[in-house]
Amino acid sequence: MLSVLKQCLRWSLALSLSAFSTITEAQTPDKPTQEKRILALAEARQIAFERNWDLLAAKTGIDTATAQTIVTREYPNPILALSTSKIGTHESSTWLGNGLWERSYDSIAAVSQLVEIGGKRRARQLSAREGVLNARARFYDAKRSLDQGVTKAYVSVLLAEENRQTLTESARALRHEADIAAARYKAGDISDSDRRQIENNAETFELQARMAEATAVHARLAVEVLLGVNKPQGNWLPSDTLEKLVALHQVFSEGNTNGARPDVLAAEAALKGSEADLKLQKALRIPDPTFSALAEHEPPGGGPAVDTFGFGVSFPLPLWNRNKGGIKAAESTVKQNEIALDKVKAQVVMDIADAQVNYNEASARLQRFQTKIQPNAGKVRESIAYAYEKGGASLVDLLTAERDDNSVRLATAQAMADTANATADLMAANNILSQTEWHSDKK
Repeated sequence: MLSVLKQCLRWSLALSLSAFSTITEAQTPDKPTQEKRILALAEARQIAFERNWDLLAAKTGIDTATAQTIVTREYPNPILALSTSKIGTHESSTWLGNGLWERSYDSIAAVSQLVEIGGKRRARQLSAREGVLNARARFYDAKRSLDQGVTKAYVSVLLAEENRQTLTESARALRHEADIAAARYKAGDISDSDRRQIENNAETFELQARMAEATAVHARLAVEVLLGVNKPQGNWLPSDTLEKLVALHQVFSEGNTNGARPDVLAAEAALKGSEADLKLQKALRIPDPTFSALAEHEPPGGGPAVDTFGFGVSFPLPLWNRNKGGIKAAESTVKQNEIALDKVKAQVVMDIADAQVNYNEASARLQRFQTKIQPNAGKVRESIAYAYEKGGASLVDLLTAERDDNSVRLATAQAMADTANATADLMAANNILSQTEWHSDKK
């Protein structure tokens, strides 16, 4: 009997420890999740400059163009020709001996060198130098577009976060009104449908806040793609605000710079390079001479034992091919690049004008929302909410005021985002690359 009692006590103790362990594990707080990184816009742009794939590809274009300049500075290699003739099946030895040098073979050694004339080398080098400037300008233009893209993607993150916060606050306010409505419902002041309608609107705002959070995650992933992150996760938070980015607007003056936009410089370099190519194609009509020097050794036996030396020159006769096709193609390329340059210059003017119009409209809209519309909507919501709590306003008035205030705050955030995006567009449109930066070897 005693042993049975001891066994029951053991089982009871084991069950108690198991239950205590389960409760302890349930009450133990979860492990802290990985802290999200705080990322500023300036830091994001710097990371993109160092790691963006498109920008890295543009940088390799500079290296390729630089390698081409090395090729144009090199000279053609000379040609060495060795030949031995008069080799017969009969005895070829002479009175000098039977070695290779003493036999009656005719041995010739010749060296020839091609010499380019007519300005071909200079035109080729000029085209290569313009190719380097073209590649460098395209690199800076890619950086200009990248900065613009990173800024606008960052603004999308801020807008989504602002919308999430606004919708969360609206849902919280309606939850507060729902609690009051529940008390009034118990007191018999309002109907059950009114109480449920407030709760439904609060849940709607909460769902919209979750959608805004998902939009923010997508926007953060898009930023990480621009930053060259191999495995984007969106696990970061912005440290800047829309208000701060709106304040970054700068007034640009055309008289303050001595350069041009990178895409214009790239088009100008492409035009100059094509003009150099045209000169090269015209110079190809001039035949390039090939100078040669030879030495001939013939021991006695087949003739007089005498060593001879000779010099010669050869060049193709331009009878059938005058390179008309190459010249015609080069002329067409020059015309195309002239048209492309005019188009880019017009595009610059249009970009500046378009960005300025968008900025003026967005900033004026933002100012009106911030100074007039949003304060009025907030006051109306507060007054109607107070009146509703005291029974002096209807449910329709409360919900209308809440929706209007929510819509106005969302529209204000959108106006700030539009102003920040217009600022980024305006800065990109007025991005000037100085001559010093353009001709610098630093990338």
